[in-house]
Amino acid sequence: MARRRTTDADDLPRYFVWVRGLEGPEPQKWTAMDFGVGDWKRALVLAYLELPEDERHLSLSVLARRYPPPRLDLS
Repeated sequence: MARRRTTDADDLPRYFVWVRGLEGPEPQKWTAMDFGVGDWKRALVLAYLELPEDERHLSLSVLARRYPPPRLDLS
């Protein structure tokens, strides 16, 4: 019988992030707030939230409804 791997909360993405997309804010889930070399991603991040352990398994669509995108200043 094959063993099923149990999902540990540490394996799931910890951050819910709104990034600047081509057509407006786009939701993403990140495992770490690592902006990479030279922090080039920092300008693309509109908002982020560290998720509680009980919300880390939720889908992007559920999280996007729960935590709507920030209002963008169009001026």
